[in-house]
Amino acid sequence: MPAAGAPPAHHPPRDYPPYRSTLLRHPKRPPVVVAGDPEAVELYGPVFGHSDVTDLDADLTAQHVGEPLGERITVSGRLLDRSGRPVRGQLVELWQANAAGRYAHQRDRHPAPLDPHFTGVGRTLTDDDGGYRFTTIKPGAYPWGNHHNAWRPAHLHFSLFGTAFTQRLVTQMYFPGDPLLAHDPILRSVPDEAARQRLVGTYDHGLSRSKWALGYRWDIVLDGPSATWTEEGQR
Repeated sequence: MPAAGAPPAHHPPRDYPPYRSTLLRHPKRPPVVVAGDPEAVELYGPVFGHSDVTDLDADLTAQHVGEPLGERITVSGRLLDRSGRPVRGQLVELWQANAAGRYAHQRDRHPAPLDPHFTGVGRTLTDDDGGYRFTTIKPGAYPWGNHHNAWRPAHLHFSLFGTAFTQRLVTQMYFPGDPLLAHDPILRSVPDEAARQRLVGTYDHGLSRSKWALGYRWDIVLDGPSATWTEEGQR
């Protein structure tokens, strides 16, 4: 617990027993000093350009011949710095489970059905106002082996790239009113309640479209007191 008067801790401890795999995921040795210029790696790492990203990439419901199953949603928000200024031209990637709670990934053994019309991967670039928008399907909850009767709440994974691979940040957006939020040790590992709430999107009726999709809004703040929690080690 933080000392009296100390600012709340936003980042989870590296070892968080309720989230069992944290024991295996954090380094146990001191950091290795990189010889030479550590930024030189950016000269050889992956990069992206505006021509690599198309409008189709942001609509996860239109990437196959047929319509995917599930509740169509629009997720929109802004990428901001600590002062509320828009962060423009950044690559925002999204990946998720389908409506039945299964990822289109060979290591996902959950017996829920795969959807042949849904891959669950999209990307876009932030506009001049720092805005992004995805059309997708609301993901389903799925079981995982962390503890007895463990289910992950519905969530979307987000990855944020700057102009170089080494600037990558990874985080998750949850959905409001999900009863599983109180039982998810990954979300509960974030110590501060306000920081946890910043990971939950807001239903936005103005963003919803009649007979088409429900709308959710979720802003991502890169740093400062209102920063969105990101997964450690993903920078």
